Amino acid sequence: MKSSGRAAIGFIIISSALGAEGFSPARQAPAKPGPHSRAAQPRGARAARPADWLLDPSPFKARIIKDDSKKEISITNGLIRRTFRLAPNAATVDFQNLVTGESILRAVEPEAMVVIDGRSFEVGGLKGQPEHGYLLPEWLDLMTADPGAFRFRDVSLGQIERRFEWRRKRPAAESPWPPRGLSLTLRFDPPPAAAGPNVTVAIHYELYDGLPLLGKWLSVENRGGAPVTLNSFTSEILAAVEGEATVENPGPWTLPNIHVESDYAFLGSSAAGGNRTAHWVPDPAYDTQVNYPRQTLCRLECRPPLGPAARIAPGETFETFRTFELVFDSTDRERKALSLRRMYRTVAPWVTENPIIMHLRSTDPDVVRIAIDQCAEVGFEMVILSFGSGLDMESEDQANVARFRALADHAHAQGIEIGGYSLLASRRVSDTDDVINPKTGKTGGAVFGNSPCLGSRWGWDYFRKIKAFLEATGFDLLEHDGSYPGDVCASQNHPGHKGLEDSQWAQWKAVTDFYRWCRGRGIYLNVPDWYFLSGSNKTGMGYRETNWSLPRDRQIILGRQNIFDGTWEKTPSMGWMFVPLVEYQGGGAAATLEPLAEHLDAYEAHLAQNFLSGVQACYRGTRLYDSEATKSVVRKWVDFYKEHRTILDSDIIHLRRPDGRDIDGVLHVNPSGEPRGMAVFHNPTGQAMEKKVAVPLYYTGLERLAQVREQDGPAVSYRIDRNYKIYLPVKVAPRGRTWFTIEAPPAGR
Repeated sequence: MKSSGRAAIGFIIISSALGAEGFSPARQAPAKPGPHSRAAQPRGARAARPADWLLDPSPFKARIIKDDSKKEISITNGLIRRTFRLAPNAATVDFQNLVTGESILRAVEPEAMVVIDGRSFEVGGLKGQPEHGYLLPEWLDLMTADPGAFRFRDVSLGQIERRFEWRRKRPAAESPWPPRGLSLTLRFDPPPAAAGPNVTVAIHYELYDGLPLLGKWLSVENRGGAPVTLNSFTSEILAAVEGEATVENPGPWTLPNIHVESDYAFLGSSAAGGNRTAHWVPDPAYDTQVNYPRQTLCRLECRPPLGPAARIAPGETFETFRTFELVFDSTDRERKALSLRRMYRTVAPWVTENPIIMHLRSTDPDVVRIAIDQCAEVGFEMVILSFGSGLDMESEDQANVARFRALADHAHAQGIEIGGYSLLASRRVSDTDDVINPKTGKTGGAVFGNSPCLGSRWGWDYFRKIKAFLEATGFDLLEHDGSYPGDVCASQNHPGHKGLEDSQWAQWKAVTDFYRWCRGRGIYLNVPDWYFLSGSNKTGMGYRETNWSLPRDRQIILGRQNIFDGTWEKTPSMGWMFVPLVEYQGGGAAATLEPLAEHLDAYEAHLAQNFLSGVQACYRGTRLYDSEATKSVVRKWVDFYKEHRTILDSDIIHLRRPDGRDIDGVLHVNPSGEPRGMAVFHNPTGQAMEKKVAVPLYYTGLERLAQVREQDGPAVSYRIDRNYKIYLPVKVAPRGRTWFTIEAPPAGR
């Protein structure tokens, strides 16, 4: 539907699900979910658990409420609410965390800013707020529109649409694509008081069902008869309540309790490392802040670091990157991590694909066929012709293509997927095609020293060749190393960009368009950078490559630490680990598993801790087994993972970080599945260890009783205490491991 901000259409509710009219904060979820504030309860009593979106997201449906008597429209899902005043111009006038009851917003800002043909314009916004430390509703009627700002025209509402296609080819979570929820679009015309460019700026919002997540981006439509250039933009400006009030500068500031991430990310192997757009900056209008030099970081600006300097032809529309704002309802690290991982499962559900992968270090057809056959025999699902294997996906030699097509056919006949490695950046191509350093006017000085420009002729040919190879061979996977790291290029001779200002945007667009093409064809993407929101499946769990050259016993403990640390912000399926079946970067015999039968204890330790964590590794070598005993061990752990795949791919609760001194463990939880949980414990020492371990079951969704089985043993009933914990007697053999499945009690109990 479309409605004018001036039309008297009254009060309406538009919901993504029938019957979801609204929730009062008291009936949604506790400010600090879990077993708190129970001192007032009678001894032994348990209050009914409030609704919690991390346990059951179904009540929290997106809806849009419009009230012309207040000249406002709101988008809410019972967890967060963002409200816009529509006259005399459109602006965000309220942003609420409905779980905690706290306001996120303290001042009105423009909805966006754009620089078009060298002229800067605010988009929306209201002027005249007397105090920027807080915002009172009665001030709004006295505030005015800036005559030089883009002016609100109309609003349209709809369902969320998919950003790109996702072909589901392998097991994954049952997350809907596109995500469920509602969209709201505010459209703005050029300023009435000045001869502005003949463009329409649309600001798009998406609110998702079942989690406190809001998406936002801009589109700029050229309605004139001549091209215009969008020099730069700021797609989000949010005057947020400060996360910390201090007179002096504290060093690292405590920021507002919001996670902000966009799909315009590169280079980093984490969300923070890949962030290039979300900037928390001081607010010069906030005169009454406690900080004496007025440097509190409390104003969010989402903008690219350069450009885009996008030329928009008449009738064309330019879309910016998308920003996602996840509002945390707690400061607890585990709950924030669970919220973040729910976000990825919602807006990038392909990250839940988790195939079992062998990294093959050869392209010799005989070696490849043996590896494929071994994978099929023990239950592995994918073979990567890895770096160092000799694969050249850029070769257009038809004999080369035919050779790998035959290997792919052999793999597919065995039910095995196959793919290969290609290096994009961190290599030199030529003076003509490499990125040009704007400081020197020459190549060199890129992130990795030298790197090809994706807007060069070479860049165009590279993507054409890789696409052709993938289609001709039927490959199912691409391991794309050295992905675009954000290099700028000052060349004015590359066909894919005009100069420096548009070079970063053009290269990012080239690589992400390619990843989206892969996603639409079901091509699995291993990318050691944070490209999840643009279609990649997996990145490194987080490890130092040289550590795989250490002695085997050290690799095992460090590997388990890497998994424990890496699964705070990643689901188990989002990160790969590593197992050096053959020597990797040194270390000799002490660091490698070959001959496998002679180091079966270490091999099994790797297999066990990876599969028990739900984390897949790069098993790098030329074979998976060298004896019947080795084959039996590999098959044992593959079978175990496949039997328990749903719970092992589920969220991890972190129990105790590995340190080589005591029992360490994690707890998988799935409140909507069965079993509800699996607790996994490892003993890193040379002595048997026995202790009672407190296991928190809040996020299993169980409340009073739990049925617990150690490995395949009989079920034992445990009463859950008022802190949602049970206490398990755990006994683990020297350098061994054990696990407990946690189930709902029988009906009626």
